[in-house]
Amino acid sequence: MSLAGQDGRLERRIFNAMAVAVAIAVVISVAFSPWRTTTGLLLGGALSLLNHHWLRSSTASAFSVIAHGVKPKLSIVTYVLRYLIITAVVFLAYKLNLVSLAATIAGLCSFVVALFAEAIREFYFAIIHREEIS
Repeated sequence: MSLAGQDGRLERRIFNAMAVAVAIAVVISVAFSPWRTTTGLLLGGALSLLNHHWLRSSTASAFSVIAHGVKPKLSIVTYVLRYLIITAVVFLAYKLNLVSLAATIAGLCSFVVALFAEAIREFYFAIIHREEIS
């Protein structure tokens, strides 16, 4: 299998793990937390998934310059703009008293949960498929 194929599967697993982490957090929050906490987790998780998608596409665009000599579609301004958009959405939701800021930040951290899930998966497969050393 090619390295590009493995990278695509890794990105898909990380994105799916992020979505699952957000979904589990929101479902648990609905049952046990105030509604602002739930909306904060939902908003933070949605922004995290959107940011991951934006980062993936802007990184691919940037590396296309190196690989193919093609001028990137996205400039550095749009790279920074995405963080300004995320900040503005979180700020607006917080000022309108729609979200808990701590829960929103926790939702934005779904990428960390996904990385830990992937690390545990890789560690598991490394132990299961290891070669016996004599």
